[in-house]
Amino acid sequence: MKIAVISKDERHLLDLGRLLRARPTGDEVDLLSGGLIRLAGMADEQLPDVLIIDQPSVADGDLIQVERLSGLHPAMAFIALTSESSSDFLLQAMRAGVREVLPAPVTSATLYPVLDRIAEKLGRRHHASGKVLAFISCKGGSGATFLATNLGYALAASGAKRVALIDMNLQFGDASLFVSDHKPLATLSDVASQIHRLDPSFLASSMLSILPNYGVLAAPSDPAHTSDVKPDHIDAILKLARQQYDFIILDVGRSLDAVTIRALDHADLIFPILQTTLPYIRDSKRLLTVFRSLEYSKEKIQLIVNRHDKGGEIRLKDLEAAFDTDQMQTIPNHYDAAAASVNQGVPVMKLAPTSPLSRALDEFARSLSGEAAAVKPVSWIDKLRGRKD
Repeated sequence: MKIAVISKDERHLLDLGRLLRARPTGDEVDLLSGGLIRLAGMADEQLPDVLIIDQPSVADGDLIQVERLSGLHPAMAFIALTSESSSDFLLQAMRAGVREVLPAPVTSATLYPVLDRIAEKLGRRHHASGKVLAFISCKGGSGATFLATNLGYALAASGAKRVALIDMNLQFGDASLFVSDHKPLATLSDVASQIHRLDPSFLASSMLSILPNYGVLAAPSDPAHTSDVKPDHIDAILKLARQQYDFIILDVGRSLDAVTIRALDHADLIFPILQTTLPYIRDSKRLLTVFRSLEYSKEKIQLIVNRHDKGGEIRLKDLEAAFDTDQMQTIPNHYDAAAASVNQGVPVMKLAPTSPLSRALDEFARSLSGEAAAVKPVSWIDKLRGRKD
């Protein structure tokens, strides 16, 4: 659907935009600052399917404007967000053509079901097929980039899934180096600066090919080009990527700014990466506090403990108690294989397929994709043992 939000409060407008873009439905979202008069000059093809009006005022004639618009465009759905709850206001709003009146400030739990119902009535419900997975470091050196790039390889290895990795560490990203020794021909900033050209062919050609079905869109090669990438560019790129790939992996880095938060809003799952030391635990809790303030659901956040050692001083159950969860993913520590993979720019599953690290990544990928585990061939020694048994 095409959704427009109009508000006289800039902060409300930004909050509503973030809330709407977090819906994994690929909606087109326009934010309009000011009054309803802003819609007067719009051509029919520019008009939204849904108009969300923040704090409409009877005194300012907002409901009169809504009534005029609803008469001209009967297919448009109107949602009003208001702190006014009097029966007189509700009656006026319904007469003006407002389909839903929701209490402000609105939450995802209140707004999303309304949008779903409207989408069903419009007959335009669209489920984006690609899943967006975001990896973010709780603290520097967590191994988030290694896991993101190598999980991408693991997801693509069977040949059944199309995978894209986007390096969102805009200042110092080097994700492509983890899985390739080739220099990227284009970067995220190149795509952003030519966003008017964005289509499936342009996006695919901008990626460094790791496998026929796995590409990496590298971070800007020069930190000075970081400002070329805007939140709206991320909206457009991820909307298209969802239609072209089964999995889109985001290597977010550590910084939280307007661009990376927009990317996290789009993510179906966010994987904060930590290790079993107190500084990591402390920073992880800080990061989770930020996620709560952004109203990300608990189900959206799945912690990963990297370089996990079962015999370590801090046990997994201690971490589960500290974070009040029993859904932690663990990746075993195998330094030699990881170091060799990074130094050579070769995915660890390709370089050391029997490493416990490779096996863990393979299992992780299969749990995400729903693919069955590979059947291990029975050796002649196993057959002899079976006869004895």
